[in-house]
Amino acid sequence: MDLSNLKPAEGSVKTNKRLGRGVASGKGGTSTRGHKGAKSRSGYSRKIGFEGGQMPLQRRLPKFGFKNKNRVEYKAINLSTIQALAEEKKLSKIGIDEMVAAGVIAKKHLVKILANGTITSKLEVVAHAFSKAAEDAIVAAGGTVVKL
Repeated sequence: MDLSNLKPAEGSVKTNKRLGRGVASGKGGTSTRGHKGAKSRSGYSRKIGFEGGQMPLQRRLPKFGFKNKNRVEYKAINLSTIQALAEEKKLSKIGIDEMVAAGVIAKKHLVKILANGTITSKLEVVAHAFSKAAEDAIVAAGGTVVKL
């Protein structure tokens, strides 16, 4: 095999219908577009969602809800995760850098500590936000809470 005898696989290439090339072709005259109307004319394009004049779906359905542009999205970290990380790495202070190094969060994330699980170690926990229960649990275990 060389470049001189390369060709596509059998049946993979179809020839296009040759429209509007005279009456004898069988596809002359209106070129399969029918008579009159927008679809027969050149440059026709139907708008997306057009349903032939029927009220389109996106207009039949009611509007609802809104997006709060001031929303702050936090990555939730549970106390059980903090405790496991402290035991695994033998840490007394857990901050954003330690969580990033452990692969729990990405550098860009804002972190909120939630109270799921228990904490037994005396830890200094640094994060952007804490739930009230998580804050109480950390302080009850003898640790400190630092909000960024």
